[in-house]
Amino acid sequence: MTQGRRNRGVRATRNGIESLQKRRHSKGWTLQKLANQAGVALDTVKRLIRGIKNVDRESVGKIAYALDLAPTDLIDATEWDPQHFEEPERARICISDRGDSLSQNRGLESNFDLAQQLGHQLKAMGYDVFIAGEEMRQPVHWFQRFTEELEQCDCYVLLLSPQAAVSEVITEEIRYVWELYQTQTKPTIFSIQIGAEIVLHPDIGDYLAEFQSQQWLSAKDTPAIVEAILNSFANPENGLIKQDSLSTTPTLDEAIPTHFLPTPEHPTGQVPLASVFYMERPPIEAQCYQEIVHPGALIRIKAPRQMGKTSLMARILDQVRKQGYRAVHLSFQLAPSDVLSNVDQLMRWFCLCVSRSLSLPNQLTDYWDDIFDGNYNSTSYFEQYLLVATNSPLVIGLDEVDRVFAYPEIANDFFGLLRAWYEKARYGDQNSDIWTKLRLIVIHSTEVYIPMNLNQSPFNVGLSIELPELTIEQVQNLAQRYQLDWALDQIKALMHLVGGHPYLVRVAMYHVAYQAIALEHVLEQATTEAGIYSDHLRRHLWNLEQYPELASAFRDVVMAKAPVSLKSILAFKLNSLGLVTMAGNHVTSRCELYRQYFCEHLAINGIA
Repeated sequence: MTQGRRNRGVRATRNGIESLQKRRHSKGWTLQKLANQAGVALDTVKRLIRGIKNVDRESVGKIAYALDLAPTDLIDATEWDPQHFEEPERARICISDRGDSLSQNRGLESNFDLAQQLGHQLKAMGYDVFIAGEEMRQPVHWFQRFTEELEQCDCYVLLLSPQAAVSEVITEEIRYVWELYQTQTKPTIFSIQIGAEIVLHPDIGDYLAEFQSQQWLSAKDTPAIVEAILNSFANPENGLIKQDSLSTTPTLDEAIPTHFLPTPEHPTGQVPLASVFYMERPPIEAQCYQEIVHPGALIRIKAPRQMGKTSLMARILDQVRKQGYRAVHLSFQLAPSDVLSNVDQLMRWFCLCVSRSLSLPNQLTDYWDDIFDGNYNSTSYFEQYLLVATNSPLVIGLDEVDRVFAYPEIANDFFGLLRAWYEKARYGDQNSDIWTKLRLIVIHSTEVYIPMNLNQSPFNVGLSIELPELTIEQVQNLAQRYQLDWALDQIKALMHLVGGHPYLVRVAMYHVAYQAIALEHVLEQATTEAGIYSDHLRRHLWNLEQYPELASAFRDVVMAKAPVSLKSILAFKLNSLGLVTMAGNHVTSRCELYRQYFCEHLAINGIA
């Protein structure tokens, strides 16, 4: 057979069409379901059944394989080249469950039971299924194996129980999958909410905003969910929530599905504005409120993860909104890697996100000229469009800018641009009045470890804020807000374990106040898998396992009896994760909780 004949399409015979329909009906499949199972378009199935248009051999092979037929059962043997068809590679589905208990009277004992049900049905349909269940919750290299599975799968199915929805490990897991999808368009993400209402970690909501989700209330919902899972990756467009023409990148201001209901009581993510559990650290808040109203202001907020940076920024933005300012909260955590690695793409993304947050039309085509670079074009976009759209000042909060540090050349361009905008408000020329409207809040978790010209850096101008840990008086105040009648010795016992770390303190108080767990029990089991910090500690362990040099350095820190001197880059990164405190060139473990847990687990994982 000639190559031309090999490449041309084929036509089903009358007997082949009858065989296809008979097998399809025996399986109880609609045409759409057959298309989903085969991974082809519905129109392709219809063309094959009508027998009036040629269909490509690869699609015929997939359809035959889905029906457990040979291609020659559908196509005349003289027309079909038996060496052309290769058995299609099976699609791989990863089901992520946390193995935690579901509500009563749901007919299942755990997420793992639901994962097994879904896996059984999908395997019966010919898919390869990996379930991250209880059998994988082993300390040795579990995260490495799971990461490899995520990289290989075509569809990532997330079971969102109440516990999983606020899990730090799940949040990190979704971030990893989301970045994979941004760079290679797979795996698609499909989330299943377990129950009527759940508390949702804010970051999880951001990552899932563009993907489809369904609700599971009982076993009767399982067949429809299986169908939706298959449809989401057989036809990837169906797995996405349609975005308008402004941008394909979600921002923090986008709504999450309405059945995800955050609550101000749970110590997860940003502390809501109305929460009584936000602890001010005077005089920081007052300084920020005073500074942000100055023309062309720039505020830099630095602290490790989960120390309250985003919560403080939210309050600054709330203050300026009350004064009639326009305010934008933009997280670089939502910027895909391919955007961060190209300065022109980064500036387009930046400008579009700000436009979208302000509900302004996308006008990039009017201000972007290929003869100029991204910095020049974005400056024009702000100067001639965004800043003059109204007379009110524009305050932009830039969260997680540490991600840009990983791209040194891009970082120099981007941060140099922020410094240039800051200086434009001080030139005293005809455009300065325009630039005085722009106020910036820059949030980062670590020291700036990339080489930068001091005259082009935004990190040595404006108001610098470094968030400290809570004092013992502030921890006592917080305990009172949780209505905990703790003695001073109990406060000191908790702080001996976790220091004044705001998040770790709140987690303990939340569990004692609302989960009826005694403080003594919290302290006794803190470093175990049964303890309240196990999810938090596992997220750190996953991060460290992905970077062996960082894990090795931290192992040296927790095993040492005295402060340890590390390479600057390693010390800065460990500090940004919140694992260490720095004093000059030396670092120590941030708290006793980390020292005890990682002394054991970094040794178990074979980090030398």
